[in-house]
Amino acid sequence: MPAELDAKEFKTVFRHHAAAVAVVTLIGPSGPVGFTATSVTSVSADPPVLAFSVSASSSSWPALAITDTVVVNFLAHNQADVAARFATPGIDRFAAGGWFPLPTGEPALEDTRANVRARILDRVPAGSSYILTLQALDYNYPQPAAGPLLYLNGTYHRLPETKAQVPHHLH
Repeated sequence: MPAELDAKEFKTVFRHHAAAVAVVTLIGPSGPVGFTATSVTSVSADPPVLAFSVSASSSSWPALAITDTVVVNFLAHNQADVAARFATPGIDRFAAGGWFPLPTGEPALEDTRANVRARILDRVPAGSSYILTLQALDYNYPQPAAGPLLYLNGTYHRLPETKAQVPHHLH
């Protein structure tokens, strides 16, 4: 093994690691903010805690640094266009529609596998990024039977069709 893994090699390792795709949305000082995230992970079931990381140089970071709540939108297999839009810098990511404001004000995306509204618990500096931990407050299943959208080797993918179990209790 090499003595030290440089940034380019490290990114190559993770290009070959499949990850589910989500879009994190929130209200910023100038309106809705959102970005594509492949780092969302479950941390604890009791209490329900999840986490994601975001680059400190991200255009979304200033809004994330001051907001209290976000919505984590877990994308369905047919939402590669949504993932690409929210990963594109310098555009109005909400202009194409496909979202709605929650009663609490945060934007949530339509037709996702699930939306989880969460309160930010902590923002931890980690290298050139921040790790945010969140407590889940509420959820919705717009497309519970849809498969997940995955990201692998710079491309969006879907799993082969299977019989998905639909959750019994929907909010």
